[in-house]
Amino acid sequence: MPGTRKLGRTSDSRKAMMRAMVTYLLENGKIETTVTRAKDVRSMAEKMITLGKSSDLHTKRQVYSFVTKEDVAKKLFDEISPKYADRNGGYTRIIRIGARRGDAAEMAILELV
Repeated sequence: MPGTRKLGRTSDSRKAMMRAMVTYLLENGKIETTVTRAKDVRSMAEKMITLGKSSDLHTKRQVYSFVTKEDVAKKLFDEISPKYADRNGGYTRIIRIGARRGDAAEMAILELV
C-alpha cells in the first residue's frame, strides 16, 4: 500500500479502513474525512481507477481483491474508468472544509473529478 501514514491503527485495521473508504468513494463519488486520511485514500482510489482502465483478467482480479463490494467493482470497470480513459491521473480532488467541531481535526471532502 502506498504512503507511510499509520493513522493510529494497526496495519490490518488500516488496510480494512482504506478498502472500505475507497469502496465508498467509488460507490458514491465523494466522501468527507480528515485531510490525512483523504490523502491516503486518494492514492489508492487513483490506483484502482488506473487498474480499471485496462480491463484484462489480471487487473480485474486485483480490483476485486481490494474493493469490498462486487457491484462497485463492476461500476468501476463499466462507468468510472471509461470516463477517465483520456486522462493520465488526477481523478480525484481534495477540498478542505475547516476544522471538525469535536477535536479540531482538519476535515476535507474527497471527490471524483
